[in-house]
Order: sequence, then C-alpha cells, then structure tokens
Amino acid sequence: MSQLPGDRFLNRELSWLDFNARVLELAEDETLPLLERVKFLSIFASNLDEFYMVRIAGLKRRQSTGLTVRSPDGLTIREQLTLITERTQDLVHRHADVFIKDVAPRLEDCGIRILHWEELADDDARRLREYFRDQVFPVLTPLAVDPAHPFPYISGLSLNLAVSVRDPDTGLAHFARVKVPNNVPRFVTVGAAGAQDVAGQATFLPLEDLIAAHLPQLFPGLDVVSHHLFRVTRNADLEVEEDRDEDLLQALERELARRRFGPAVRLEVTGSMDPQILEVLLSEMEMQPEDVLHVPGLLDLASLMALYDVDRPELKDEPFVPATHPRLSEGETPKSVFATLREGDVLVHHPYHSFATSVQRFIEQAAVDPNVLAIKQTLYRTSGDSPIVNALIDAAEAGKQVVVLVEIKARFDEEANIEWARSLERAGCHVVYGLVGLKTHCKTALVVRREHGVLRRYCHIGTGNYNPKTARIYEDLGILTADPRVGADLTDLFNTLTGYSRQTNYRMLMVAPHGIRAGLIEKIRREARNAADGRSSGIRFKLNSLVDERIIDALYEASLAGVPVELFIRGICALRPGVPGLSETIRVRSVVGRFLEHSRIMSFANDGEPEWWLGSADLMHRNLDRRVEVLLRVCDESASRELSRIFDAAMAPDITCWQLGGDGRWSRSGERDYQGELLRRVGEHAD
Repeated sequence: MSQLPGDRFLNRELSWLDFNARVLELAEDETLPLLERVKFLSIFASNLDEFYMVRIAGLKRRQSTGLTVRSPDGLTIREQLTLITERTQDLVHRHADVFIKDVAPRLEDCGIRILHWEELADDDARRLREYFRDQVFPVLTPLAVDPAHPFPYISGLSLNLAVSVRDPDTGLAHFARVKVPNNVPRFVTVGAAGAQDVAGQATFLPLEDLIAAHLPQLFPGLDVVSHHLFRVTRNADLEVEEDRDEDLLQALERELARRRFGPAVRLEVTGSMDPQILEVLLSEMEMQPEDVLHVPGLLDLASLMALYDVDRPELKDEPFVPATHPRLSEGETPKSVFATLREGDVLVHHPYHSFATSVQRFIEQAAVDPNVLAIKQTLYRTSGDSPIVNALIDAAEAGKQVVVLVEIKARFDEEANIEWARSLERAGCHVVYGLVGLKTHCKTALVVRREHGVLRRYCHIGTGNYNPKTARIYEDLGILTADPRVGADLTDLFNTLTGYSRQTNYRMLMVAPHGIRAGLIEKIRREARNAADGRSSGIRFKLNSLVDERIIDALYEASLAGVPVELFIRGICALRPGVPGLSETIRVRSVVGRFLEHSRIMSFANDGEPEWWLGSADLMHRNLDRRVEVLLRVCDESASRELSRIFDAAMAPDITCWQLGGDGRWSRSGERDYQGELLRRVGEHAD
C-alpha cells in the first residue's frame, strides 16, 4: 500500500454537525410547506440533544481519564470539544433565528400563534389562570436552596426556572428552582375552544410563561425578583459491565436506574440569564463556562413537533399511502407471502412499499399458518403497540416454536425492550438477549414451514427495524426470500445467537464482527485490481455513515487505481473526496428530505458481473467490531436491477442533494426531488 497523507480523514463529530446543518437548511428552505419547516426545526433540536447525551458525553468521559487521545484527524479531545462548541453555538443561533425571524411570523400569518403572557386578552388570561390553578399548580414543587435545602437534582432535558426571591422583612435573597413539568403539554392552548377553531386558527402559550406569571403563588410572602429558564443535558450513554456470570437483564436495569444521574454535559440558558445565577448553576452542577450554550428565544425547540400536529394539511406535504408491492397482491386481494416467495425473491422499499402488507404480513401469516413450525426473529427497536410482537405472541400461544432475540441494549429503547422481552416470555416465546460484549443490530427473520413432508425456510433480511411507525418515515430496504442458501445461513446465524456456535463462514451473508470489514476490503481491492488490469470496475455504497479508517483507506487505494467510486451517505463521512492524488475518482453526496435515508447498500462492478449487498451495517467501528450485523448478497436479478435503478436515481446529476468537497464542505445543488420521484414511480406501478 502506498503512503497516504496524514490529513486524509475528516473529523466524525464535526461531520455529524454538518449533517444536522443540512437538516437545518431544510428548516430554512422557503420552498417547503411551512409546517414541514417546523418539523425540521424540531428534528434539528432533538438530534442535537442526542448528540450531546452520547457523543459529547463520551468525549468528556474520555477526557476525564487524563489520557492524551487523538482522533484519526489528529485532534485532541480538548481541541475537538472547542471546535464542536463553536460550531454548535453558531448552529443554535441560526436555528433560533430561522424560527424567531422567519417561521414564527409566517405561522402567525397563517393563524398559528405562540404568545407570551403579557400579550393575552383579558378573557384568555382569566381562563388560563383557572387552568393553572386546576391542572398545573398541584403538579409544581418549588425547591429552595439554602443550608437546610441542598441544591436539587436537575433531571436531563427538563426545562427549569431558576427563581430569585427576597424576604421583604430581612431583605435576604434566596435561590429556588421550579421544574416545568413534562407531563403537562409544553404549549398550552389559548382560547375558549380548547384546541383550534373551525378555520384552523390555533394560539398557544408556552407552559413556562404560564408558570412564570404565577410564581408569586408558589412563594407567598416573598418578593419574586427574577426568573430565568435553563435546561440541562446529561450523559445518557450506558456502560453495562457485562459479566458472563451475571444476568444481563438485571445489570441493564441497574444501569438504567443510574443513567438519570449521569454527569451534566450541556447547560442551555436564555440570553437574559443573570450572570450570578448562571455562576450558581455551573458551580452546583460541576460544569464549566464552555459547557454553556446561549439560546435566543425559546429553549427546547424539539417540542415544536406539537405545532406540527395542528390540523392544517395545506401547510404540510401531501399525504401518501404506501403501496402494496405488486407481487404481494392480486388487485385488492392479498396473496400468500409463502406462495409468492416460492416464485422468487421480493425486494421491498419502505416507505414507498407498505411495511404492513409485506414484512408485517409475512410474520402475521406465519403466526396463523398451521404448517409453520417455527419463527425466529431479531428485534432491535419496535413500536409501542407492535403488531410484530403481537403476532409472535399469537404464534407462541398457538404452539409454534418462537425464538426472539431482543436487543435490550438498544440505546434509549432499553426499557421498552425489557418490557417486550417479558411479554414474549410470558407468552411462551424463547427470548434471548444477545451475546456478551456485542449488540445484535441485524434485522433478520426466519420462518420454518412444513410443505408436503419437507421443511422449507422463508427469510426476511432488511436494513431497518421491525417498526411499523418508523417504516412510514425511514427509507429502508428488505429482501423476502425462500432461497435455501439464505435459509441455511440464517439457521446458522440464529444458532450462533442463541447457543454456543462459533460459526463465522456463511454462503450468502457477511456477518460482523468477524466478516464484514474483511469481506468488503477484499471486494474493494478486487475492484482496484480490475481497474489496474484494464477491466471494468466500480464501487457504489449507500450508507448512513462512513467512518472506518481501514475501509476508507481501501477506497483511497481503489481511487488511486482508477476505480470510479460513488458514495451516497446521509450523515457522517470521514472520507475526503475529489482530492488530487488521493481520491479524484470518488464523489460523495447526501440527500436529506421528507424521509430519513436509512438503507445500506453496497455494489461492486466485478468486471461485468455486478454484486449487490444490502443489510444493517454502517461502516463504523461500532458496527464492524462491537455489533452483530448482517449483509446479504442479492442474487435475484429483478431485485438487483431495482437496486441499480434506485442508485441511478440517487446519483442523477440534477437531483437536489448536498455534495461533499475535499475541504470537508458540503454544498447544495440540483432541483429535482429524488424522494418525490420515487413516490411517483411507485404510485404509477400501483395504478
């Protein structure tokens, strides 16, 4: 391998902030429907919350060890945190500006208003005083801070009022904290109608404004001098010490109880925050001035999603109904999934194809089919009222053997998954919790069916979770197949996940942590050899994130050999494309839009015999080293052609996208809506 330059990697954390900046650009896009812009404002804020809870928390934890650790791009942790803070403060100000100066006035023009207390009409103020008395006041708990009352625990992501009060007799000032309750709507409806009127007009008051207007009732006999809103973000990344001799469920439950008390990593304050109160907050929560983000206007704009729920369809994208895959129905009549798969594989593309009439129906038909003997499935995330889980429970109660690997370490879904696991166990399912030291992230289902005295296996392998709710907003792909080679591979995989098998070689799969990185690098190098020998070559990857340095270096080597490389990456990209003498044949683009691009596809030209792979793995250290991931080789010609068409559409020169330059900057270009075109195409096929 030739010597590659030391500055060939982009910083992963700054690259993630660039992704969130692309989300923010959609909120700034005046061509989008107004409430869709509100939605992107909310998504930007919730994304940033999770970034601090996990990524910044992780950097701070490593910094606290005192070790000098540099990122692949050569930055120390302190240097990274400084750059992240500067970039984040800039983005937060842009975020607030687009809401305050652009979106909020446009909402008001459309009859959707957010008022402050002093702007209320007398009748509205009277009604809200009654609402406060009946619905809010009983929930509030003012907490004093003095020698007899230690500084209270501030829960992560909660809104809080820091209140300064004075004793009129002694003149002594005191500090108190009032938590804005999270079990009361953040935006209180103003007006007698309760919700919105017939014309779609809707007026709201922030809950913190309502509480602030009634602070004297919380501190009778004292003078309320001032109040300031603040919000704390805490480390929410679990560190479960996995011991083979300890019950993983108990260890995780113990760690979940600790998570709410994780160290504070970010303090958000309004621009009017009193410096003395800020000093108290920093001191009591053991934070530094660089941990503070000053936010103009409202804090926690993630809560704007409540405004998106206002019934104003003309201010939103046109609704669409996912189409049933044409091979899974005859007119309006559903077909047997098993009969269809015996004729050939089915590639489903969500949300364009309905999850309910494809993957969900596959599990539901298996649950009630008397010829089905067993169902084996991995569950990483699913919905609150999961039809998949309900079908698995029905199957177990019907006497089928049901094996479910529930990944109880799925971040932020741990408690829900523990509940699912217990519900499944009570129904008689065999539930396992994965492998020690690894998260099981693959999306796989195996159905064993007796047909004419012979057992036949039917499979689903996908890129997204078995979650019917996110399947309407996440773009994902999946293969439904009766290929006996895939069935044999999944049987081996489930034996590894549930037993002591150490299977590492498969027929149609690449499986992490042992096989994906090495398998992909070998195929990348094959393309480089083909290019060097004058044969046809080419690499196409569609990913959420590309971070793994060994794979990036292999792609650089392929580019130096002349291989055309097209990368379609939604989020983080640590590779520098288009750099002379390094990556001249590589281009990187990103699409951020109505649906969250979530599928992972890999394609290799292979000297005229193209290989297509799809699965659950992004090309990051955690996916390749610390997770069970699956990539499936797509052999069905019809499915391969469809994957090629999807990629061709994504890389077309005139679609709206962001292009990454060798300097790490993303630039927006194009006028054609890639996702809109796929919607139209699926709709035409459905007709």
